[in-house]
Amino acid sequence: MNVSLEEIERHPAQYLDRVMEGETVIVYREERAIAEIRPISESFELRPIGLAKGEFVVPDDFDAPLPDEILDEFESR
Repeated sequence: MNVSLEEIERHPAQYLDRVMEGETVIVYREERAIAEIRPISESFELRPIGLAKGEFVVPDDFDAPLPDEILDEFESR
């Protein structure tokens, strides 16, 4: 189903009910698709906070200036 952003803003519950019934809603603004609202699969689970805690350590020189040769590559020198 395609619907304008303005229509979604006027009747959000109506469209969310349709999504809950399994329908996908494509939202348009000025004839351009900007979003897709679709049902979440039954097996969807939120990832726990801190899942990768301790797997990455920020190096001490994380915010140190980059070497000139790397800056040259970024700046196409």
